[in-house]
Amino acid sequence: MDKSPLIELIGVEKTFGRVQALSNINLKLYEGEIVSLVGDNGAGKTTLTKIISGTESADDGAKIILRGQEQKNWNAAKARKLGIETVHQNRALSEQQSIYANVFMGRELVNRFGFVKRKEQIKETEALMRKIGYTSKVWTPHSPVLKLSGGERQGVAISRAILFDSSLVMLDEPTTAMALSEQAEVMEFILNLKAQGRSVIFISHNPWDAHAVADRFVILDRGRLVFDGPKGNTTADEFISMLRDVAKKGSV
Repeated sequence: MDKSPLIELIGVEKTFGRVQALSNINLKLYEGEIVSLVGDNGAGKTTLTKIISGTESADDGAKIILRGQEQKNWNAAKARKLGIETVHQNRALSEQQSIYANVFMGRELVNRFGFVKRKEQIKETEALMRKIGYTSKVWTPHSPVLKLSGGERQGVAISRAILFDSSLVMLDEPTTAMALSEQAEVMEFILNLKAQGRSVIFISHNPWDAHAVADRFVILDRGRLVFDGPKGNTTADEFISMLRDVAKKGSV
């Protein structure tokens, strides 16, 4: 690509005691693209995304460059402030609460006296729901989360992630244990993020889902980056064959 990357990782390594979780990872992520990050358990996917989100520190010598500026003292607060959000597999939603209460949980809008600006939160939630692709008028910001499908709940978590104009959203196994219709809802939410110009890192054990939404594949194997390339005309069957080659040989 000719354009500058949104974020670039150079020489990222991570060791836990005697175990090297990541080895010399060099990776560029661009604005408005969906990267499917795949690999077996223990490949290093979670560790890599934790480093990007600032919840883990890379070993000395690694560089994280955001919009051309090298970042020093990278941490979770700084990453979030600069527009990097993670939607975890468990979504951490309060099912008894309304959609708008979940969207603003821990980030409530308050006036100068410390009172919650409830009407503004409801209005913002309504706009976010339509922005990410909620088409059903059945659900409103007041609807309790427990009545939503698994895919729609993931949509609430995504809404929370983009609340403060995030530029990069990382989704950790967002379609796990969902019915096909719910998976389709999540795929639509993800494609809408791209349509808004946001970047997405999509982590999944499901190769069909990973293939369906990806602009680019990044494959990790035992802490090493063994493939990084555009989907292009690669079919789902060809992609799955690539993953099998990695499992057998450790490379594509």
